[in-house]
Amino acid sequence: MTTLIERPEAPTVRLRRPQRDASWRPAPAPKPPKRARHRRPEGSRFSSDTWIVLALLVVVLGVQAWNITGFPPISADEGTYLAQAWAVARGDGLAHYTYWYDHPPLGWMQIALLSWLPGLLAPGALAVAGGRLIMLVVTGAAVVLLYKLGDRLDLPRWASVLAVLLYGLSPLAVIMHRQIYLDNVAVVWMLAAMVLALSPRRHLWHHVAAGICVAVAVLSKETMLLVFPAVLIALWRGTHKSTRTFSLVGFGSGLVLVGSFYPLYALIKGELFPGRDHVSLLGAIFFQLGGREGSGSVFTPGSSAYITVGSWLYYDKVLIFAGLAAALAGLFLRRLWVPAVAVLLLAVMVLRPGGYLPSMYIIQALPFLALSVAGMVDVLADRASRLLGNWQPVRRKVVIGYVAMVLAGLLAPVWWQGNAAALTRQDTQSYRDAVAWIGSSVQDKDHKRIVVDDGMWLDMVKQDFRPGTGAIWFYKIDLDPEVMTHLPGGWRDIDYVVSTPMLRDRPDVLPTVTAALAHSRVLATFGEGDNRVEIRQITT
Repeated sequence: MTTLIERPEAPTVRLRRPQRDASWRPAPAPKPPKRARHRRPEGSRFSSDTWIVLALLVVVLGVQAWNITGFPPISADEGTYLAQAWAVARGDGLAHYTYWYDHPPLGWMQIALLSWLPGLLAPGALAVAGGRLIMLVVTGAAVVLLYKLGDRLDLPRWASVLAVLLYGLSPLAVIMHRQIYLDNVAVVWMLAAMVLALSPRRHLWHHVAAGICVAVAVLSKETMLLVFPAVLIALWRGTHKSTRTFSLVGFGSGLVLVGSFYPLYALIKGELFPGRDHVSLLGAIFFQLGGREGSGSVFTPGSSAYITVGSWLYYDKVLIFAGLAAALAGLFLRRLWVPAVAVLLLAVMVLRPGGYLPSMYIIQALPFLALSVAGMVDVLADRASRLLGNWQPVRRKVVIGYVAMVLAGLLAPVWWQGNAAALTRQDTQSYRDAVAWIGSSVQDKDHKRIVVDDGMWLDMVKQDFRPGTGAIWFYKIDLDPEVMTHLPGGWRDIDYVVSTPMLRDRPDVLPTVTAALAHSRVLATFGEGDNRVEIRQITT
C-alpha cells in the first residue's frame, strides 16, 4: 500500500517591480509661465503697479489738461450737458428747460456732483471751457480701470501700460476726452463692470456690483448697451461653472434693480407713454430710433456719417485700423474676446446704413480698440520670442523693445500733428471775447432778452440774464411752447442775438431765429470767417 506523503505548501512570493532610479521617469512638460502678481516691496507702502498707474495718470492727464480751455472749439452738446448739470445742482429739475427724455439724466447728474471743481481751479474761464476740468476726473478713473482690466485679461504689465498710453495720448482721444460728453462718463462705468465681472475672487457681490455698473453706464448714455454682450463674456469667463447660475442671477438683479428706476420715474410722473401736452419716455425712444434724421452711409461721400468717420481718421487712423484688425484676430484668442467683441459690435453700428452717427460715438470704442491692439502686440511678441528659441526673458525684452520702436515710428507723425494743435490752438478765444464784451457793454441785463447757443447760455446766466426767458437757447424759441408764451411778438420781443457757427447752422428750421438775424445790426465781431462770433442788436 502506497502511502501518499503530503508535500508542504510552498510559501507565497509576491513579485514586485524592481525599483528604478527617479531619473528614469520622463520629465513633465513645462507649464507656460504665469505672470507673477506684483506684490508690494518690503518697506514700501505701495506696489509697483501703484507707481506705474500714478506715472500714467501724470502723463495722460498732463496732456489732456494742457490748453484744455482753449481747444477744441466749444460744441453744442457740451453746453447742453453742462447747463443740465447746472440745473440739477441748483435743484431746478433735470434740465434748464423742459426735460423731454432725450438722454437718461444720470450722466449729467454725475457731472453736477463735480460742478464745484471749475470754480475752484479756473474761476475766470468760460463756463463750458472751465467745465472741461471735470473730465480730468473722469479720464483719471478710466485710466485706472483700463490698466486693471488689462491685468484681469492676463495681459503683462507692459501691455497694460501700452493700452493706457494708446487710450490716453491718441490725438483723437485727447480731443474727445476733453469735451463734456456723456459717453466719457458711461465708459468709466462699463470698464468698472468688466473689472468686477473678471474679479479673481469670484465673489457673488462683485457680480451684483457689475450688473449695477452696467445699469449706471446705460443710464449715463443709452448707447453703451451695445457693449452688453462683451460684459456677459467677461462674466462667463470670471465665474466658476458650479456657481455661474448664482452669479448670473446676481448680475441680472443688480442690472434690473438700478435700471428700472428710469422708466419707473417716467411712469410716476405720467410721462411713460406718449400723450397730449406732455413729454414721454417712449415717445423720445421712438424719436431716437425712427424719427431722427439719419447720417447716411459711411461709404457715401458727402454724407454726415462719411464726414464723421473721416474726422476720426484725420486725427488717428492708426489706432482705428489697427484696433479693428486686432479685434478681428482677437476672436480666435479666448483671452481677447472681451475687447474684441466690444469693438466689433460698435463697428457694426457704424457700418449700418441710414442710422444716426454722432461724432462722440467713437469714445465708447477707444478703450477697447487700445486693449485689442495691446493684447495682439503681446501675442505677436510671444510668438516671435518663441521662434527665437527657448523662453528667455532677455530675448523677449529685445522683441518687445523692437515692437515698441515700430509702434513709435508709426504713431509719432500722426500723434505729433494732432496733439500739437490740441496743445497750442486757441479756438475758444472768440467766445471769451464776446462774453467779456457783453459783460461790459450791455446794461440792465435782468430786463433784457438775449438769444445765444447752448455753449454760451450758462455764461449769460452768470452775467445776470434771467435763465430760460432772459438768456434764451436759440433752439427753444421755435420749439418750446413754454418759451414761446414769453415771446408773443416773436423776434420783436428779443433784444440781442449772438450769432455763432452753431446758431447759423440751423436757420431754415427756426423761422423766429432767422427773422431775428434778418432784423438786427452788428454791434461787435470777434474771430474771422465761418468761426466768427457776432453780437447783434434787434432793430424794430
